[in-house]
Amino acid sequence: MKSSLEFLRRTASSTLAGVGLMLTGIALFSINDALGKWLLASYSVGELLLVRSAAALILLAPFVSQTGMAAFTTAPLPRLQIARIVLATLEVVLFFWAVSYLPLADTVTFYLAGPIYVTGFSVLLLGEKVGWRRWIAVLVGFAGVVLALRPSTASFTLPALIALTGSVFYALVMVTTRLLRETPNRVLIVGQFVGTFLFGAAAAPFGWIMPPPRDLALLSLFGALSIVALACVNASLKLAAASVVVPYQYTLIVWAIVLGYLVFGDAPDTFTLTGAGVIIITGLYIFRREQMQHERQ
Repeated sequence: MKSSLEFLRRTASSTLAGVGLMLTGIALFSINDALGKWLLASYSVGELLLVRSAAALILLAPFVSQTGMAAFTTAPLPRLQIARIVLATLEVVLFFWAVSYLPLADTVTFYLAGPIYVTGFSVLLLGEKVGWRRWIAVLVGFAGVVLALRPSTASFTLPALIALTGSVFYALVMVTTRLLRETPNRVLIVGQFVGTFLFGAAAAPFGWIMPPPRDLALLSLFGALSIVALACVNASLKLAAASVVVPYQYTLIVWAIVLGYLVFGDAPDTFTLTGAGVIIITGLYIFRREQMQHERQ
């Protein structure tokens, strides 16, 4: 009896810690996005990503040394590894390109639809079977995206299309990550930062502005925050069940609205809020249906 009670206490404690780490990770990602948007007022996307990825790779160097280069050179499915790096790089570039024009909440709303697109891509690329309920949820979720786009030709702008395209690349990154689930997490993370570093190195010289010490520190912090946020999310998924902690990722839109208003004075309109609500509800429904399917297997 005592051992059962102790197990329940440990499980409850781990779940609580997992939820706390997920909330912390999402908050840090949100602060990182707001910091990136603020820095983009002075620096190009290429320069931003160059310093960000350089700072992140410096922090990751001890872990790379510990893992050994063999983990990178012998990673499974090398062509798919490269494809994932390219997709992840394009996704990050498009996100910050979009956020330099759009309010933070608008850009994040489009990206919240990424998990919904994964359902469709899983059928096309992974051969997974999806029931009619989830297909209806996908269509409803896409309707939320159209609503967030604001249903008029005048508001169907290039920045909105950039954000929408970026969210599709984000979904493709998640699908390729599923295919590469045997790859060590460190290899996947380092690969992503190497990709953005190479893009930054190629793009940064065009319009380079030498940052003063304060801005250089903020650009470096931009990279450090992403590593800490990623570590929090990964630790969260190890401590608690995904079905418990993943829904808390949708707090991203709350942070985007709050930070967008406090830092940039952006107030989301009715279309954005309604679209975000539809996307979140359908995303949670799809996630729950997937969990139920896995439980039956």
